[in-house]
This record gives sequence, C-alpha cells and structure tokens, in this order.
Amino acid sequence: MRRGIHPAARKFLVKLRKRARVILLSTSLLAIGGGFYWLILPGLSVADRDPSMMEEQIATWLLHQSVPDVLKARANPLGVHPAAAQITAGRDLFRKDCEICHGYAGDGKTEIAAGMYPRPPRLRDVVSTMPDGEIFYHIRNGIRNTAMPAWHLPDAQVWQLVAYIRNLPGVAPISPTLAVAQTGSVPNAHYVGSAECKSCHEEVYARWSKTRMANVVRDPKTHPDAIIPDLTQPNPLVKFTKADIALVYGSEWKQRYFTKIGDDYFAFPAQWDITHKIWRPYVVPANGGDWWAPMYPGDNMMRPTGPLCDGCHSVNYDIATKTVTEWNVGCERCHGAGSEHVRQPTRNNILNPARMNYVAANDTCIQCHSQGRPVKNPIGGRYYDWPVGFHMGLKLSDYWALEDHKMGELTFTHFPDGTAHKNRMQGNDFVQSLMYARGVTCFSCHDPHGSENDAMLRRPVNQICMTCHGPNTQNGPHAVSIEEHTHHRPGSTGSECVACHMPKIEQTIADVNVSSHTFHFITPSETDRLKIPNACTNCHTDKTTSWAAAALTSWDDRSPWRMNP
Repeated sequence: MRRGIHPAARKFLVKLRKRARVILLSTSLLAIGGGFYWLILPGLSVADRDPSMMEEQIATWLLHQSVPDVLKARANPLGVHPAAAQITAGRDLFRKDCEICHGYAGDGKTEIAAGMYPRPPRLRDVVSTMPDGEIFYHIRNGIRNTAMPAWHLPDAQVWQLVAYIRNLPGVAPISPTLAVAQTGSVPNAHYVGSAECKSCHEEVYARWSKTRMANVVRDPKTHPDAIIPDLTQPNPLVKFTKADIALVYGSEWKQRYFTKIGDDYFAFPAQWDITHKIWRPYVVPANGGDWWAPMYPGDNMMRPTGPLCDGCHSVNYDIATKTVTEWNVGCERCHGAGSEHVRQPTRNNILNPARMNYVAANDTCIQCHSQGRPVKNPIGGRYYDWPVGFHMGLKLSDYWALEDHKMGELTFTHFPDGTAHKNRMQGNDFVQSLMYARGVTCFSCHDPHGSENDAMLRRPVNQICMTCHGPNTQNGPHAVSIEEHTHHRPGSTGSECVACHMPKIEQTIADVNVSSHTFHFITPSETDRLKIPNACTNCHTDKTTSWAAAALTSWDDRSPWRMNP
C-alpha cells in the first residue's frame, strides 16, 4: 500500500510525524514545567517541612552508596566495647559540637533542628545499620545539601565520637510512629515462646537466658541446682522436702518454694533469706500487709499463686486454664505475641518498647514492677494481684491501678512522702520522678536482655548516671566537679550518685533493702518530720539527723530552702 504513495505525499507524512513528535514533546515539557511551577516550586526553598518518604529513602540509599567500601569497612580502633573514659571523651565532644542540633540523646528534637531541611535523624536508629567506618566518614566529611558540616578533628576524637554515638543515652521517642504500625500487628499473632527467637537473635538470647528475669521461676527437677539451702538440715519452719517442691522462686534476696495441688501452685510458709543464710517464716498477714490478704484465708495452702503471683512470673498466663506459654519473663512478655514475626521477620510486626512513647515504654516494666490492683476485681470470683487481660500493645491503665496513698501516712506500701516502702514498687516510685517526666525509660539505665553489671545496668553504677548528667551541664549537677557536688572524696561510696539519690530504704526481706527510684534527695529534716530514712544517716549510721542537717547547712551550694523544707 505504501508503494502506491506519491513521493511528495510520503515526504509530507514524515514531516507531519516529526512535527507531531515535537508538539507532543513540547506539550509534555510544558505539563512537567507547569506541574513543577504550580505544585513543587512554591515552597521549594522552605525548610520548615519534612521531606517525602520517597525523597528520604532515595537520599538514604545514595548516602550509603557514597561511602567507599574500603572506608566503610574500617573498624573503630577503640574496640567493640570502648573503655568508659573513651566514651566519656566522646560525650564531651558531642555536647560541645553536636548537641545543639542532634539533642543530648541524639533524637534531633532541638529548636534549631526544627528549622532544618532535612531534619537531623534519630541517630540511634540511623547508626544501627551503619558500620563504624561509615559513621566516621560522615563526621569527618559532612553531608552535602544538609546542615551536617565536616568536622576536621583528629582521628582519635572522631573515633571517640563514634564510640559515644553507639552508646547514646536512651529516652523515649516523642513521635513513636513506628510503634503505631507495630501495635496494629499484635492482635493477629499468638504466643510461640522465647526459644523461637534464638535462631535470629542468638547473642541477645544468650545474654537474656542468664538473667534473673529468665530464671525467676525454675523447676528443681530440670534445674536441681535451683534450690539454694540444704534441705537435709532440720529446721522447725521447714516441713517439706525436695520432692514436694514443684517450682522454686527467687535467687537474689529470698527464695520461696511452691507445691502443686491440682492445677494450682501454693507457696510453703517458709522462705530462705539468701543474704543472712537463714530460714524465715513466709505468711502475708491478714492485716497490715498486702491489700489482697483479707480476701483469702490465712493458710498459705488456701492462697494459690495463680491469682497472686504467676501472671507476672510467666508469659501468657491463662486464668481459665491456669496454663502458661512459658514460665519467667520471656521475650513476648515485653515484645508481644511473636508468631507473625517468626513467620515473616520484619520490624513492623513485633512490638519494640524502645519505639514507644515514654508512658507505654515504661509500662512494659511497670506492669509487674509496681504495687497495685486490677481495675476490675474480683475476676471469676478470685482477687488478682496482677493486671489480668493486659498485654503489650494495650493501655496498662485500663487494666491496672497503682496502689493509692494518703500523703503523711506510713503504710505497708508507702512512706509518708509517697516513696515506696517495700520492694517491687519501682514503678510506683518512678512515675513520680522528674526522669519519668523527661522521657527517661527503665531501659535507659537497665538492659532487660542482661549485662555484666549489677541490676542489669547498661554501665557500672558509678558511670550510668553520667550518660546524661555531668558537672555544669544543663542536666546538672551544677558544680565544677562531682566531688564539689557530693562533698565526698573521689571514688568513695558517698561520691556515687545512687548513694544520695537512690538510697536503699525499700524492704525486700528483714533488713535487706533495695534502692528507691524517685531520685529525690531525702533530707534529714524530712526524716525528723516524716520518719523516712535519709541517705546521710543511712550511710553514717553512727551519726544523728542533727549532725547531718548541720553538715548540709555548711555547704554553700545547697539551698537552705530545699534542705529544710
């Protein structure tokens, strides 16, 4: 057919096609230009907004690709676990040069950062996917088209910064968007047990498995070493044998022994004081003890541990069947049911308390480390002493009410000022603290997966506070040195933050006490007025409150209005 077309006509058609292509291209360019002009250009120079998700993902990918592999592979010469002095040096550099934009916790929530484009990232999240060499590269060279400058510091100081950024203080995120997505996945999941987590999280699982959290309740048949005292030695309090013990509870301060009758467990009326290595009675009095005691007969064999203990010492305790997915504080106690995550591991289908706001994050621990009672009680004719129905992803206050207290009264649970009077009330204390109000979480200081430090602290006790605090910093203390603040010799017990701000005044058994968690400095005058122990005479046992008050009065950096309220 084309052969029949006249050459002149063919030439005309070719020109027509070319002209159509030009028109189409011009129209497309005009449309793109118009779209750019009307939709993108307005506000293009504005920094006061967030980049789109696509822009953020592309920029992040390009950022990773921009670092040469040989430099990315560099390891921090300070090691995987740098010395505390190196981390502290990095912290000082960070506070001097980086904190103004990134914030002291690296979350980027500062006044100047709010006006940047793009915003400074949440460093803890970003560096989790970066090798040391890549972090070093970005500090040294800066990042083009952002507010991140190049820092021409000596290599040793840059590596100190890398070490500190890997050890940033933990506070809860202000806008926990990921937690919302994670929470939506929980209702479709079921519990599978901690063993399912081991293959992917081997190092964390290994640490956790050695903690008291993972070993608070043990079966002596599978763990014959669980029983601490020698049961062959006669004692009038001990009317049971090893064969009678179904479960052993505790291994730090006290140890109790449960027997099984039917489908319930019951605690024998004797407990082992681990500190003093002696037997003591264990019977909660009907009056002057736990709130639930009058609701049950006085005989321990009539007080089942299911409603009174087991909900916190297990994962997924079922009050109808009296069964558990596993004993002890397993992975899913804090991360929620894990079947969906095991089936397809992504960060969007498992709960991570570190992604939650400070209330939900702390409720992870408060659900059990607090004295309270269920909002609805009794349940099925029984009174429960743990938040029945609550699991991670729900709102704890819908299921649990912290124990009430009338100020000025000394009770079984509280000192007159509201400080806890007994153990397992860290949550009651902590919610009163300024730390809690500022977004600090329990796991800012404690590593629930385990550590080599006492109380599973992330750092030794004399270092953990200095993660956020330091002499003459915004968080205090407001003194030129720690010794100037404490008025005690460097390295002495009295120069430790916890000695004054977390005195051991909360009873666990007999005269064995644990630390308070209000972080409030209790003055000698408060001891005189409210009969609450203070840190001074708690340590200087041979001195009086008058002596302690006079000593504090002589310290010019202590306000008399605070020392003698």
